[in-house]
Amino acid sequence: MIYNTFQSNSHETDPKTSIFLIIILLFCLLIIPAGCSRSNEKESSKSQSLQIKGSDTIVNLVQAWAEEYSKANSSVNIGITGGGSGTGFAALLNSTCDIAMSSRLAEEKEIKIATEKKKVLKEFKIGLDGLVVIVHPENPVSQLTLDQVRDIFMGNKTNWKDFAGNDLKIVILSRESNSGTHMFFKEHVLRRGNKKGKEEFSTRALLMPSSQTIVNELEQNPHAVGYVGMGYINPRLKAVAIAKNAATPFVAPVIENVINDSYPISRPLFLYTNGEPSGIARSFIDYALSANGQIIVRKTDFVPIRKADK
Repeated sequence: MIYNTFQSNSHETDPKTSIFLIIILLFCLLIIPAGCSRSNEKESSKSQSLQIKGSDTIVNLVQAWAEEYSKANSSVNIGITGGGSGTGFAALLNSTCDIAMSSRLAEEKEIKIATEKKKVLKEFKIGLDGLVVIVHPENPVSQLTLDQVRDIFMGNKTNWKDFAGNDLKIVILSRESNSGTHMFFKEHVLRRGNKKGKEEFSTRALLMPSSQTIVNELEQNPHAVGYVGMGYINPRLKAVAIAKNAATPFVAPVIENVINDSYPISRPLFLYTNGEPSGIARSFIDYALSANGQIIVRKTDFVPIRKADK
């Protein structure tokens, strides 16, 4: 009965109306998948984004990883921002990045905040670095003991002539306090490895926002002295050889000496995630730790973790 009624009505439908309805139906069939496709594209784009923040020391290394990783993963959009290890941990704990770069271990206060926020800091050791004391090439000083470095950066000695250099006032350049490089140098050089030590940088020290700004200043200032990761060394700077004390040999800050543990100012480098990483974050970290990723570590003047573990 229903079928007969439908037939009856269909015979009464105007041919022009039928054509119009068919056109509308076809348009809907075309537009709906297109809308879904755009929606999927948006979701895909969102899922292919990776934000990495933190240590300026390894910014160049992570950027080099990202460039190579993107060649095989062109749909992945990787954002990399420096600002210091502390900035990276803060961003990770505030869920504004996926991976934090750090040139130091997570501190107790950061672990405490993570616990309060029901997060777990997952650590990945990705390489080693030697911190290098640098001066201008015109500065005749080319070697110092750790105690001499300590005296310079604490302001106990203020003229280069105290170290057989020119009669020039020493200009101290340091990273800002939120930098992992700053913290490591203070703990291992100024405080001689004592975490509870009270020694501080001289109040005359100029606090620089990045390792690159230290490099830029030193390239044009014969008075200055600073410290950076090995990846920032270039021919326009002089790297100072360091001795543990007056009775031990001076050791050049080169990769081989970090590997054999003879260079006295070296440290591990890390990536951190909130819990066990998955998806793109996991894939990116796996690439960083792969044979190809570790080759890039070496090419950017850091020490590959695989080489160090042998």
